[in-house]
Amino acid sequence: QVQVVESGGGLVQAGASLRLSCAASGRTARSYYTGWFRQAPGKEREFVAGISWSGGGTVIANSVTGRFTISKDNAKNTVHLQMSSLKPEDTAVYYCAATYWIGDSRPFKFDYWGQGTQVIVSS
Repeated sequence: QVQVVESGGGLVQAGASLRLSCAASGRTARSYYTGWFRQAPGKEREFVAGISWSGGGTVIANSVTGRFTISKDNAKNTVHLQMSSLKPEDTAVYYCAATYWIGDSRPFKFDYWGQGTQVIVSS
């Protein structure tokens, strides 16, 4: 299994930047795909970004394209979500998720989830 832990959330003003990190542990020697999701109060969870094991395949949701980027440090088993030009509508709990997966395409489901980190963007 892979365990993932998020960090980096907080309270920021609109227009600010924030970097979330997802640290993986456990059986990280196997190829796994990492994704970021978010859930705002009263809304369904939505996919934000994902990155393949090799880092060659990345996906960014249309709602955050141009403002969010995803990257990974394989040496540290860590995936980062860099968020810029934050808006109040980005306020949500952000979750990191992982699943064993080969290839650069985004998997259909994720098996391992973190506890989430809160991001609040004030106007």
